[in-house]
Amino acid sequence: MNHVSSKKSAATTVTAQDLFDKLQHIKMGGTVCHFSLKKCAELVPAINEINQLKIDKNAVILAHSYVSPEIVYGVADFVGDSYQLSKDAVSTTAKIIVFAAVRFMGETAQILNPKKKVLIPASLDGCTLADSINAAQVRDLRKKFFDYTFVCYINTTAEVKAECDVCVTSANVYDVVARIENNKIYFLPDKFMGKNLIAEMKVRKVKKDIRYYEGTCYVHEEYTPEQIQQIRLEYPKVKVVSHPECRPEVIQNSDFVGSTAQMLEYMLKEKSGKEFLMLTECGLSSRLQVEMPHKRLVGSCTLCRYMKSNTLTDILRVLKNPTQKDLVILDEAVRLKALKCIEAMFTYTERKSS
Repeated sequence: MNHVSSKKSAATTVTAQDLFDKLQHIKMGGTVCHFSLKKCAELVPAINEINQLKIDKNAVILAHSYVSPEIVYGVADFVGDSYQLSKDAVSTTAKIIVFAAVRFMGETAQILNPKKKVLIPASLDGCTLADSINAAQVRDLRKKFFDYTFVCYINTTAEVKAECDVCVTSANVYDVVARIENNKIYFLPDKFMGKNLIAEMKVRKVKKDIRYYEGTCYVHEEYTPEQIQQIRLEYPKVKVVSHPECRPEVIQNSDFVGSTAQMLEYMLKEKSGKEFLMLTECGLSSRLQVEMPHKRLVGSCTLCRYMKSNTLTDILRVLKNPTQKDLVILDEAVRLKALKCIEAMFTYTERKSS
């Protein structure tokens, strides 16, 4: 989903019925993601105030697919994964960017948009994966693996990106690594994505000596092949869709593996099955229930406490009275080095395989 609010003097008023019509099919996580008409009525005052403030302050709201549905469908101007949202940030003329996600994503937006004010409304703005490694650790690794090309996942801080050679996303990691001239690759920070990268290079018959760091996403590491086997017994025709941050044993037992955007696209186009097991954060499951209500989710998903710490209340607060903590502020030298790392990704993504 990708939508942009048109600029006008007064925002369109959202009613409780409007919101309920959008979110009524969401049923997961107990009361966390379960929208009655009464609950929608409690949410719309904040939604309408936020939408008016966006116009008054020339602000835009970017929302990752993993944040709560009332943000995604109530106030967000752009919705997607971290990479797409950072590109969306470049395209907007707004002076203020409110990034409903986690801090490393706001940093990526700031790297690409140095003249815009970027605000993070999350009360918990960390990430187990991004926080698993820092710049000093990367510098130490580079001394040990001095002849390796250092490839970092986009789910890293700006300071880590600044110490690496090439950035990648879950959508382009395989293609980018295959195109890097150096056969020695150090991938960080996700160990499962690193293992999946090794397996994919073998499938493609691309010879690479790949080392990897030991970081993990606590949401994706919870999924196991035993869960898949149990679901397949109950639903023999189920399509299992997983994220490359999952462990290799899960990937090997999945019907499709891809980024959040690729997962949604697959399920939209998949005609042979109507039942899906989604092995990623619950926010993507919510999007499926809203945008493809004719398709059925089975099994369970896992909530990310960091993504779900973004709330309408905090979005309203940062639009009205942002604090220094809410702002994304980067050292210019770090920003420029991190930008070079991201630009290398653009170069390899556009380059055709030899």
